[in-house]
Amino acid sequence: MKHLVPVIVGPTAVGKTAVAAAWARLEPVTVVSADARQVYRGLDIGTAKPPAELRGRVPHAGIDVVEPGQAYSAGLFARDAAGWIAAARDEGRQPVVVGGTGFYVRALVDGLFREPPLDPERRAALRAYASVMPQADLARWAARLDRRYSGGGRQRAARAVEVALLTGRALSWWQREAREAGAVRPWYVVLTVPRDVLHRRIAARVQAMLEQGLVREVRSLLARGVDPKAPGLDAVGYREVVAMLEGRLPEAELSEAITIATRQYAKRQETWFRHQLRGSGDGSVWTLNATEDPDVLAKQIRDRWAAIPAPGPRSPVPVS
Repeated sequence: MKHLVPVIVGPTAVGKTAVAAAWARLEPVTVVSADARQVYRGLDIGTAKPPAELRGRVPHAGIDVVEPGQAYSAGLFARDAAGWIAAARDEGRQPVVVGGTGFYVRALVDGLFREPPLDPERRAALRAYASVMPQADLARWAARLDRRYSGGGRQRAARAVEVALLTGRALSWWQREAREAGAVRPWYVVLTVPRDVLHRRIAARVQAMLEQGLVREVRSLLARGVDPKAPGLDAVGYREVVAMLEGRLPEAELSEAITIATRQYAKRQETWFRHQLRGSGDGSVWTLNATEDPDVLAKQIRDRWAAIPAPGPRSPVPVS
């Protein structure tokens, strides 16, 4: 039987890292990051990675896994995360999945689809064509080919296009009809705050990122030879800085552009979690108001988790 695992999710800037850090002050915890951008080494400021002090005190997995430009998928995350969770248990630590990338969470919980065979030559040709297409056009193409396409970066759009064209069926069909078993059963904790509070937190985070050197971080990556369209640099925040450095966005408009894009991304995250979690992995879904102090929230979560019947793989508790 699959183990029940706490999974803390919510939109960017809602306070997930702070709550996980507070939980780690109550008992030994290993955080498994479910964030599609924190996997990239060197993308630190723009992905709001947990600070080095926290990572030195609390083990974190799923961070700094690959170099910018390397492909890293939800499938690879699901495989790796299952190993990280098992390792945490072996060390006597409580694994806690924390993140805002819904597709990563879904892959871990509900399993992956069995990928259909794709002709290598046609796939390479299609990828080359998609790589020079403007991201907005690529996203529209993906949406036309797959009515369930819910957006994302260039890599996700290109993936939706290639699977639809090379198999004759949409990626969402394969994900629904050819799915294998997931690795864990989730106990979801969804952090949420009123929209105006989230907007203030996003604005403050963007300002802090720019003050900490986000532009310098991107310049350094480009100087190392990382393609400006590479996986990782297509994320919110990074793509706006790239546009500014390439002269396509005035520097005076950078902060506002990142803030607006982050708000839009957070809205998509909220919509995804609201509609996708219930029924996913047969887990409970508990929503918490994250305007509370992180220490208060962590104690509530830890106490409720501890009340779940043991021994053996835990069973979900009723939601209130």
